[in-house]
Amino acid sequence: MTNSDTLRLGGVDLSSRLIHGTGKFSSADVLSRSIAASGAQMITLAVRRLHLDGDRRSELEGVDLAALTLLPNTAGATTSEEAVRLARLARASGLSDFIKIEVVGEPETLLPDPIGTLEATIRLVAEGFTVLPYTSDDVALALRLGAAGAAAVMPGAAPIGSTLGVLNPYNMKLIIEKSEVPVIVDAGLAAPSDAARVMEWGAEGVLVNTGIARAHDPVAMAGAFAAAVTAGRTAYLAGLAGVAGGTGGASSPSAGLPEPISNAKSS
Repeated sequence: MTNSDTLRLGGVDLSSRLIHGTGKFSSADVLSRSIAASGAQMITLAVRRLHLDGDRRSELEGVDLAALTLLPNTAGATTSEEAVRLARLARASGLSDFIKIEVVGEPETLLPDPIGTLEATIRLVAEGFTVLPYTSDDVALALRLGAAGAAAVMPGAAPIGSTLGVLNPYNMKLIIEKSEVPVIVDAGLAAPSDAARVMEWGAEGVLVNTGIARAHDPVAMAGAFAAAVTAGRTAYLAGLAGVAGGTGGASSPSAGLPEPISNAKSS
């Protein structure tokens, strides 16, 4: 992988393909050190947690935001109207023109509402936002979101916060293969190996929060995820060998080798 291998989103070039979440960390200090260890250049943050329409307190106080691209998200929204309002609030407060659309469709699993997500995406694209919608692993919906003008689609590997890993590899591979916009795998990644796998399949990036925040050592885990993303991307660009038809095969050529010694008894 070369230095020119960057992820371009909304006019911003990112050399790191790991987007870092900011929820569930034990302290702002741990969060700040985890972001630094991950090498992430983009972080996501819930607009609701920033108190932009109140006392303006922020859970990110103490985190150096100067070198980071902010990806506000509409976590907690249950309708497209609510998601649009949160996006407008984030932009009016000077946070960013980026917005990660999250519209909850089912409260127990927090799985996204497909109709609300598509509606909010269409409206916010029309208003000039750089929209990254969080979606399920529904192939048709992911393609519709890309066609609606999303800068990238963010299918979940598993329900948010579940750390169940990639539950439906078949659908995830189809989304990556068929999408005409970057695919950033979001939600449910449990271990660095999950991140490496989806990057090997051709995902353009991953977003990780709980897998880092709930680790025994979040800072070390952030570094591990960063290494996995880099390894997976390098493997994808190098071209995986693939399955050799389900049969074995010698790794060394046999041409020119002597004939095997006969097992026949000597006279």
